[in-house]
Amino acid sequence: MNLDRFYPIFDHSDWLRRMLPLGVKLVQLRIKDQADAVVREQIAVSRDLCRAHGAVLVVNDHWQVAIDAGCDWIHLGQEDLDDADLKAIRRAGLKLGVSTHDDDELERVLAMSPDYVALGPVYPTILKKMKWKQQGLPRVTEWKARVGEVPLVGIGGMSVERVPGVLQAGADIVSVVTDITLNADPEARVRAWIEVTT
Repeated sequence: MNLDRFYPIFDHSDWLRRMLPLGVKLVQLRIKDQADAVVREQIAVSRDLCRAHGAVLVVNDHWQVAIDAGCDWIHLGQEDLDDADLKAIRRAGLKLGVSTHDDDELERVLAMSPDYVALGPVYPTILKKMKWKQQGLPRVTEWKARVGEVPLVGIGGMSVERVPGVLQAGADIVSVVTDITLNADPEARVRAWIEVTT
């Protein structure tokens, strides 16, 4: 499976409207704490934007809405796995990406035959409080050896400057949030990301 190596995460379709024309080919829509109607609208709009630009949309968490909207990918965190109907997700033909942070989580996820495995946080992250300390690059190398052919996504504290080291350590894909969304010139930063991951 050929997924793009640059994997930004955004919380609104407006970001996709701005960034997809720059050449983003893999993107996650992560919507938190919004009414169901807003979630459904955002996923539908993002689905259409990605199809128009030939990009892969990964919907975070909202697996039932993703199924209803005819999306192709879902990303689940460990807590999401407890409530998600994996059989329904697979029946609908959705591909599955899952977050992992430790050995037990990785073993649990590999038993599900995921379509990618995310490891994080590779570096300290300001996005959300986590009980896990930074994983570091040696852990990326170890995880890649364990997941084999399954694409490995490095996430957490990522920046343009850190990308080469993360890819060299074994990650197939590098995911990013705040290095773009908090940048004074997000478009320029996305262009830099595309350049360093191409």
